[in-house]
Amino acid sequence: MLRKRVITALWGIPLLIVAIWFDEPLPWFTVLAAVWGLLAVLEFYKITAVSKVIPLLIFGLIWTLLFIIYPHLDYKNILPILLISAVVLSLILLVIIRQREGAFTNWAWMMAGILYVGLLLSYLVALRLDADRGWLYLAIFATFGSDTAAYFIGRVIGRHRLAPRISPGKTWEGAIAGLFGSVIISLLFTLPTPLQLPLSYGQAILLGVLVSIFGQIGDLVESLLKRSAGVKESGNLMPGHGGLLDRMDSIVFAGVVVYLYYTFVVL
Repeated sequence: MLRKRVITALWGIPLLIVAIWFDEPLPWFTVLAAVWGLLAVLEFYKITAVSKVIPLLIFGLIWTLLFIIYPHLDYKNILPILLISAVVLSLILLVIIRQREGAFTNWAWMMAGILYVGLLLSYLVALRLDADRGWLYLAIFATFGSDTAAYFIGRVIGRHRLAPRISPGKTWEGAIAGLFGSVIISLLFTLPTPLQLPLSYGQAILLGVLVSIFGQIGDLVESLLKRSAGVKESGNLMPGHGGLLDRMDSIVFAGVVVYLYYTFVVL
């Protein structure tokens, strides 16, 4: 398992770094987020059985994509329009297809996929567009630092279960190590490098703590989804890590935190 995780990281991380760094001739990170999001929401819909209702599946994929790319649309009211159209048009679609058994359950899961994957991923895209690329690197790599520290320390010295009914493998020792891992990575962005951010040591520590906490909450949310659906992994597209949905769970929560911090504290 560990060998597969390392191999996947060796090609996945460089791809991510390059996609964030370059934005010409195409916004490569948006392209990557769009492809990732569509595959991830497809995993979500397979887990929740929405994929069995083809019209809802297609609608969910289209609106997920629209949410991911909407930060590129220069129109201030586009987000409320997307939200309203997603609800109203999908309900009209529900009437047209005349599905009766489990109709609103499938509709609710379809909407959940759009918001969970599409809306949350859009904050990472917005962070790349609105802020220096260093902020996006911080969100992603502080999350990686948290996940990595929690994984290894939890396996070595973890004794006290964090949420045994949701994810039995997670421990308080690992969670605390994750905080330190995230803070260490966050502090690196205060150093005089091309990716230096206007953060004091205290701000970097606070942001690292927030990224780790919300990232771990995001991880637990996805674990709860898989447990309720009776599956171990969302997919197998990333050997050693599971599916694409498994790898974005903590990052999207952390991305929202960093975006809000940048918007309301830094600007």
